[in-house]
Amino acid sequence: MKKIAFIFTVALGLLTVSCDSYMDINQDPNSPSEENMTTDILMPAAEMNFVSSYGDAMRIIGGYLSQHYAQVFGTSNYMEYSKFNVTATNTSTTYGQINSRALKNLTTVRQLAEKNGEWGSYLAAATMRAFIYQALVDAYGEIPYSEAFSGSTSPKYDDGADIYAGILAEIDDALGKVQAGDKVATNFLFPDKSAAEWIKFANAVKLKILMREYDVNPDAAAQVKAIVEEGNLPTADVAYKGCWKNESGAMSPFYAEEFSSSWGSTQINVVANLALINTMRQTNASGDVTYEDPRLAKFFEKNGSGAYTGGVSGTNFSTTNTYKAAYWCRPVASFDMPVYMITLSEIEFFISEYYARTGNAGEAKAHYEAAIEASCATAGVGDADKVIAQFPYEQSNWKKSIGISKWIALAGTNNFEAWCEARRLDYPAMGTVSGDAIYNEQTDAFKPTLYVPGTLYTPIKVEDKVGAGKIVERWFYPESSTSRNANSPEFPGFTVPVFWGK
Repeated sequence: MKKIAFIFTVALGLLTVSCDSYMDINQDPNSPSEENMTTDILMPAAEMNFVSSYGDAMRIIGGYLSQHYAQVFGTSNYMEYSKFNVTATNTSTTYGQINSRALKNLTTVRQLAEKNGEWGSYLAAATMRAFIYQALVDAYGEIPYSEAFSGSTSPKYDDGADIYAGILAEIDDALGKVQAGDKVATNFLFPDKSAAEWIKFANAVKLKILMREYDVNPDAAAQVKAIVEEGNLPTADVAYKGCWKNESGAMSPFYAEEFSSSWGSTQINVVANLALINTMRQTNASGDVTYEDPRLAKFFEKNGSGAYTGGVSGTNFSTTNTYKAAYWCRPVASFDMPVYMITLSEIEFFISEYYARTGNAGEAKAHYEAAIEASCATAGVGDADKVIAQFPYEQSNWKKSIGISKWIALAGTNNFEAWCEARRLDYPAMGTVSGDAIYNEQTDAFKPTLYVPGTLYTPIKVEDKVGAGKIVERWFYPESSTSRNANSPEFPGFTVPVFWGK
């Protein structure tokens, strides 16, 4: 993976969109002098240090683990992810950047905002901290939280449930102090906006946290009910967009990593996985197309032969000519592609799930269909009714309905969240056909018709510590956190769920 060192460049070069005065500051926003330390300086630096990882490394790993992505022929950069293996070194740099730069700066923003009575900025920092800590808990299970930034060289690793409780309390504390008209520090997410949009986003983050822990937190149901009934949620996708430039160091992170040559590399790695392609485009026994998702063309390009095809997890195929460059379908990407924090589709799926859990089939169905319509709108396509007809809502198996449809919708917006939701909802479920049955590396026999749409499958040469028929439940603790920490816990194993999945 390229070392994308654009955080400072982006924070300075793009902030002119919302605050020209930021350009007057020559101090590195990751370590400003005390007299220059303001929420306006620190907030955008914190955002970019997180988004550069969330929109790139976390997206890529989530894409392989959720089987949205496969590895292109002839390269091996992400082959371990394709085999369901995430080592201690794989995410070490990512975690280090998120922790020491994004979270550290946000912690300072929160402290400064409280000291100065900047309650809009206080809420923004609390909401971003909650979003980031949830993502880290969902990836690793346990991380330092209560003793983070305390000065301890060996902060304890808190249980995920305790961290969830802590970040919910942080959001509630901030919501109790803020007014909709309060100003917010310079930021990329809602530039030139009052706290009103941050309040909606904070409610959406709360909804996501509570839905993820719904089965293990006895208080979640009542809190979700209150959020849904209040309805003060985003009315548009929440994303970092309109802030990217077609310049080195200023591009959207996934595009910069995988598509731009500005960093001196033209290597191609990420391509479509057969699981996603053959779910979004289905054929009958004769090979005739019976269904093609209208979003497919917005998610992936056609291959060199003008067709949609997908690779198999755990391999980049053989050295024959059969599956070389002309076979693969690349993700649709652009220098200004958004980095999505939460979409209207996700929010509607969560609300649908709430009603499904409470037995209100009518509302569950309505919000399920609204979620698919919102996903199509985000992709810029019509024909949502065709998608709904192909994947109709079933109250008797709502987890399957929501799980598969959300997995598809997130393929084009947030692959990390797709992996999280697949673990939580248990859909798409593991099928009975394995990757080595679909493709035989020794004989070069390829049988994509064996794949059952809407399922996952065991990768070829799957990581031994994961094994057949299982999904990766967590990432190995990052080396940047454990190497000098005497309180580092023993890694429980790739197949041990994080707290909300137990």
